[in-house]
Amino acid sequence: MLPKQTNYSVGVYLRLSQEDMREGESLSIENQRKILIKYVEEQQNWTIYDEYVDDGFSGTDFSRPGVQRMLDDAKTGKINLIICKDLSRFGRNYIQVGQYIDYIFPMYNIRFIALNDNIDTANSDSTAMDMMPIMNVFNEWHAANTSKKIRAVKKETAKAGKYNAPFAPYGYLKGSPDDNFRPVIDEKAAGVVKRIFEMRATGLSPKQIAYILNEEGVICPSEYRCQKSGKFKKRVTSGLWGDCSVRDILKNPIYIGSLAQLRTTTVSYKNHKVIRKDESDWIVVENNHEPIISQELWDKCREVDASVSRAKPTKAGEILPLTGMMYCADCGFKMKKNTVIHHNKYGDSTTDSYRCGLYVRSGKCGCTPHSILKRVIEGVIIDDIRSKASLVIENEKEARSIFIQHKNALAEHQTEEERQLLAKNECRLAELEQMIQKIYEDKLLGKMPEDFCEKMLSKYLVEQAGLAEKIAVLREKAQQSNKDIEDVEHFMRLIRRYADITELTREIVLDLIEYIVIGDKTDDEPRKIHIYYKFLDKQLDDARNYLLNEN
Repeated sequence: MLPKQTNYSVGVYLRLSQEDMREGESLSIENQRKILIKYVEEQQNWTIYDEYVDDGFSGTDFSRPGVQRMLDDAKTGKINLIICKDLSRFGRNYIQVGQYIDYIFPMYNIRFIALNDNIDTANSDSTAMDMMPIMNVFNEWHAANTSKKIRAVKKETAKAGKYNAPFAPYGYLKGSPDDNFRPVIDEKAAGVVKRIFEMRATGLSPKQIAYILNEEGVICPSEYRCQKSGKFKKRVTSGLWGDCSVRDILKNPIYIGSLAQLRTTTVSYKNHKVIRKDESDWIVVENNHEPIISQELWDKCREVDASVSRAKPTKAGEILPLTGMMYCADCGFKMKKNTVIHHNKYGDSTTDSYRCGLYVRSGKCGCTPHSILKRVIEGVIIDDIRSKASLVIENEKEARSIFIQHKNALAEHQTEEERQLLAKNECRLAELEQMIQKIYEDKLLGKMPEDFCEKMLSKYLVEQAGLAEKIAVLREKAQQSNKDIEDVEHFMRLIRRYADITELTREIVLDLIEYIVIGDKTDDEPRKIHIYYKFLDKQLDDARNYLLNEN
């Protein structure tokens, strides 16, 4: 029982969640205010100190600004009575509601009233107070059930292609309600989006892209949205592009016409911390709206993301074609660019080469130099690319055969005999299933002795399990074989574009090459250079080495 008080400084608490808005006028903030103020005015020696409003906040979260301000005022003695319309307005977390009403409020001599539930801590012997724990549990159950329903509705509308976000991402405008708010291209911003993807395809990092956009004075997405809507931002920001903004654009499939929704969720209906879902759990509707970029450009950017290279620009801000793509054959360290300045009477000149990174760091104790001139290695790669492209253009059938043989030499693939064996095993497995079913039927009908049935069943089940394992292995090989053919076709489409290249660019390298391994130059044998191509994994002829005379 709280100490007897006669004068009350009242804190009126009002809350409405977004879900409650659907319930109608009875739960509106204004209606709560009228009911509570009228009740307070009818009491003697009660004075309203302040109103504390949380409009659009869930009752499961006690970090609400209104409720926190009210609790601070209560703890400092500014109010000694808290009144709300019912328990669910104060909160829907039965543990925290109970903690405040049973422990914290009595500690500060604060009276609590939930008007419609007849809860009044000044009357602890009432039936309503006895029922309060049950009401709290029911209020939380209601929150959990409502959360489950809302998630289900959002999932179904996402599957139907309805755009649920409050505004469209940068590059798009939100369409009309009659068309499920389908995103519509904003031509001005779409040009920037396309340029971001094109820069990424050349190997520029999100940070470098953001720097370029800021240097050119391109307005960042948040500023652009405010200018379009005519609204001011609620918080002060730098107004500049950041790598996070660029990265968000580069990873959003909306720009290829695929609507990906429900990409994030919360820990639970109580814990509202936002977490990112795995991509496999996104709701994606393909071909939902007009794309800004092509699928090919999107795929290029994904390849850059997966590349071994983490290219750093030179002091002049240039990213060299082979930066981060070459490795020492002996120690595995990346090759580092080295520039030598030559001074003579005609002026200064420079020679660029690459050396083993471990040698650069530790000297001869670590590795040997593996030094190779920049012009030499770029010339080798250009020649090899052109030779492959010419082969594809001149004799596509032969090129396909050579590339597939090369793939087969790198991994164990399914032979024609294995394909026939797979078909035979699948046929036998189907027969066994029918035979096992027949034995079960004969056993139930008494047409066959039970011990004989069990003996036959045991035999067939063992054979069935063995066949299932063999079929799984053969099917996996068949899938890999089909993928290899697709990879070869993709490689041929890529390589034919570069039949006439005379200069190696960063974009060409990222398009075609996974990485390059540089062997050391010795007097006894030629230097070995292995070019590992994307989709082929390895150089066309594994025995093909280049004897480089760098003098």
